[in-house]
Parts: sequence; C-alpha cells; structure tokens
Amino acid sequence: MEELAQGQLSEGTVIAVKQLSSKSRQGNREFLNEIGMISCLQHPNLVKLQGCCVDGEQLLLVYEYMENNSLAHVLFGSEESQLMLDWPARFKICLGIARGLAFLHEESRLKIVHRDIKATNVLLDGDLNPKISDFGLARLNEEEKTHISTRVAGTM
Repeated sequence: MEELAQGQLSEGTVIAVKQLSSKSRQGNREFLNEIGMISCLQHPNLVKLQGCCVDGEQLLLVYEYMENNSLAHVLFGSEESQLMLDWPARFKICLGIARGLAFLHEESRLKIVHRDIKATNVLLDGDLNPKISDFGLARLNEEEKTHISTRVAGTM
C-alpha cells in the first residue's frame, strides 16, 4: 500500500512524496527496486527521483512534482480535474510515453521492462509533458535468458 503527498523543500522546490508500506515484503522489494531502477536513469519522459528516506518503518521516495497529476486523473477524474485534450496534446502525450519506453527498452545502458504501464503511472507536468513513473515492478531485460516469462505482472 502506498500514499502520495505534496511537499516543499527548504529552498522552495515543490515535490511529491510517496510513502510505501514497510510492513510487507512487497513494499520493501518495490521500494528497493524503484530506487535501483530510476535513480540511475535520466530521460525527459521519466519522472525524476529527487531522493529517498528510510527511517524506522517509514519508506519514502521523493519525486519532482507534476502539476497535472496523472494521465488517469486528467482523463477519468472529476469534471473539474479533467482537461480538454486536443489532438495535438494527445499526440504529444502518446509520443512522450513511446519515447520513454523506447529509452528504457533500447537506448538505456540498462534495458528495463516497466511491467505496469497504465494511465495512473503516466504523470503530466504543467506543459502536459508525460513522464513514466512507478518502477516498483520493473525488471531488467536480461538478454541472455533463453525463455519467455509468462508470469502475470502489473495491476488491473
């Protein structure tokens, strides 16, 4: 289980803070996985991890703040949170998501499969630039493997 809150650093930078449950092995695993995956990657279409904190049972991830929340919030949220996306904006969002995935799969030194792409895991900044988030289920694509995993991953 995770919670998301808005915060502000001492110099004024607005941030998003994600709190994961440390009471489950899945929460601990996703926390470590997310730090390991996203901390070494930089791309305009990947959310930036600003830092993390482990204090007792508190597991916190600190991200750049995204003014327009998630794509799901924009498309399916309450009427006042929905944005009217014209076709150029929709194209820009789709292209940005594709560029982020292409970077993860092909261009990054580490080949990463996200395994949980959905509208809630695509965040939008103030200019509607999409950024892929939530790397808790991501896996390295180890090309030496000779079998294809059919294990179900992600959320529905």
